[in-house]
Amino acid sequence: MTRAQAAEPETCTYSTYRWNVDLRRSVDHRIVRHPYSALRDEEIDPATGCTVCEEDQRVVDVPPLQPFRLCARLADRVEKALAELIDAGEPIHTVQGYRVGRSRGDVDEHGNRTRFSNHSYGIAIDINPDQNGLYTDCVRFGPGCRLLRGGPWRPGQPGSLTPDGAIVLTFKALGFRWGGEIAGR
Repeated sequence: MTRAQAAEPETCTYSTYRWNVDLRRSVDHRIVRHPYSALRDEEIDPATGCTVCEEDQRVVDVPPLQPFRLCARLADRVEKALAELIDAGEPIHTVQGYRVGRSRGDVDEHGNRTRFSNHSYGIAIDINPDQNGLYTDCVRFGPGCRLLRGGPWRPGQPGSLTPDGAIVLTFKALGFRWGGEIAGR
């Protein structure tokens, strides 16, 4: 179903921030609300059509996980995959999805990132982030990598994701990319 075929919300609402690379923390926290018909290109993911709007997100509820939000266009497939993985005994303890923030892209004159992250559109999930943290300065994983968010990655530990593991392979088959295969800087 295309956006034109679906009932379009009247408003687009989201809470956002900017990541400041100098301060190493989020700044400029605010709530944005405007007519849905006034969506800007940067508020729409070109690959999926998912937006930063809360109105386009859906709660994914797969017990025993805490519910989380994800783009409604992807939610059914992700919910089904998580349920099957959990039923098969895969160690999935925590999943995080939608959160809007400018944490990618170039840095402006104030040290703030300028582009929305994939999480901002509800098209990225973090599985077991306490065991699969986000690193920087990490073209190849090793001692020079700096942990930015989440917990340390320890391959072989239950819950830590690996390229040949069932969790990664399942989500790659759905079109997702594993963060461990995305080159860092």
